[in-house]
Amino acid sequence: MSAPPVPHYGTGALADLPPSVLASLGVPGAVDVLGLEALPRACVLIIDGLGSDLLAAHRAQAPFLSSMASRTLTAGFPATTVASLGSLATGLPPGGHGLLGVQVAIPGTGRLLNCLRWQDDSVDPETFQPAPTMYERAAADGVAVSYVALRMYRGSGLTRATVRGAEYAGADGLGELVGRAERALRLGDRAYVTVYHADLDSTGHRYGVGSSEWRHHLRFVDLLTEQIADVLPPGTALYVTADHGMVDPTERVDVDTTPALQQGVALVGGDARARYVYSEPGAHDDVLAAWEETLGDRAWVCPRDEAVAAGWFGPVAPDLLDRIGDVIAVPHTDLAIVASEREPWLERMVGMHGSLVPAELMVPLLTHTRS
Repeated sequence: MSAPPVPHYGTGALADLPPSVLASLGVPGAVDVLGLEALPRACVLIIDGLGSDLLAAHRAQAPFLSSMASRTLTAGFPATTVASLGSLATGLPPGGHGLLGVQVAIPGTGRLLNCLRWQDDSVDPETFQPAPTMYERAAADGVAVSYVALRMYRGSGLTRATVRGAEYAGADGLGELVGRAERALRLGDRAYVTVYHADLDSTGHRYGVGSSEWRHHLRFVDLLTEQIADVLPPGTALYVTADHGMVDPTERVDVDTTPALQQGVALVGGDARARYVYSEPGAHDDVLAAWEETLGDRAWVCPRDEAVAAGWFGPVAPDLLDRIGDVIAVPHTDLAIVASEREPWLERMVGMHGSLVPAELMVPLLTHTRS
């Protein structure tokens, strides 16, 4: 089994986009890793779930997106919304901001935190993700900073962890997204606007990226992008990217009905394409062996220390290590690791993501400027 690819932290990962944007806006000390054009206004449009492979395979449904100047970045690991939004907020790999997956251990509690739903009131988002955001840094230098997304996300735990420093503009429809973005881009002498669109991802989860529903929604995403491009004020760069790609795995291994995957296991976190396994005291070696034997050559299975040393997460702050499972299992074939009793919602999903395979890890960076 070949070694998994490692995200291109520091040279071409999502975490490199925010500091590059700040540098293009003239914010002192920001490093332009990606070589972006210096302009006073920038709009970053995040299309949740639009991986590079998917865009390349569906050019007919996305003519405007396909016409834009293009390059490819890597998401971080795991290739999930939580980890990527953390990196797009802070400019750090997941190991730096600590939003290390959908479900991670709350050290010392014996519980998991679902970082998407954030239903545990005992976990303060500003403490759990303490790194300063790029929005705060830009605002401190006088840039007008705005974040345009669904109203339902305003004030959520994940929003509080990632959007600090930006003025939140709620927008529930495509027209609202365009109108709010246009208004925000015209504020001040310099502006930094992030627009987040979630529905392509949710369509993929529900119907799969091989579905007609997904392809039809991609047409709306293409139109949304074109409309935002049409309203850019002079001196603006539009950057379109995604938080991850997606695949439609058809094979399932169910942790909750497979005894070998339960023995010595205290918690099962992560997601179906990037599992964190937290061992009971003294059971680590047995858990690692059992997961390796059961999954075989269908997944990369390794201890946490090995994944950290290989650079999967980027540099990991010592106080964040215990959030990661003692054993990590990452399918690289047509496999999803589900847990039917603990996570019944996964049973209904068709499209999934999180792995280090290119279809999930690689995301586009598309550029359109109005000088």
